[in-house]
Amino acid sequence: MPSATKSNICFFFETPVSLRNRTQLKEEIVRIFKRHGKKPASLNVVFCTDKRLLEINRQYLQHDYYTDIITFELNAPGQPVEGEVYISVDRVKDNAHQLGQPVYHELHRVIFHGVLHLSGFGDKTDAQEAEMRRQEDLCLKRYFK
Repeated sequence: MPSATKSNICFFFETPVSLRNRTQLKEEIVRIFKRHGKKPASLNVVFCTDKRLLEINRQYLQHDYYTDIITFELNAPGQPVEGEVYISVDRVKDNAHQLGQPVYHELHRVIFHGVLHLSGFGDKTDAQEAEMRRQEDLCLKRYFK
């Protein structure tokens, strides 16, 4: 298995979005995994449009609606984390506007949301959703301290 270094985390831009301090962000992602007892192997984060994410949602999840993020865990259970996270830049911008947050803040929240999913957190129930939000807030607080 590859070691957990920053080179194992890659960002792909199918649509443009400002993402500063990428090295620092990669280091924080590794820390989040380790904090939750996970060994990171590889992670691809793909920034795309609403249209692209809707296609993925329909094709792989059989859901016919827009969403801000879809996370795919690619590793076998108990193995180091390998995953792909697809983020709709359109949704992130709309959500940021609706929440009165800067786009960079909402973008990082959604990135951390995907990392938390790959760390074992769910969001299907109200209790899981509340814990996910708490964890996102902790990640944001640590990252933007």
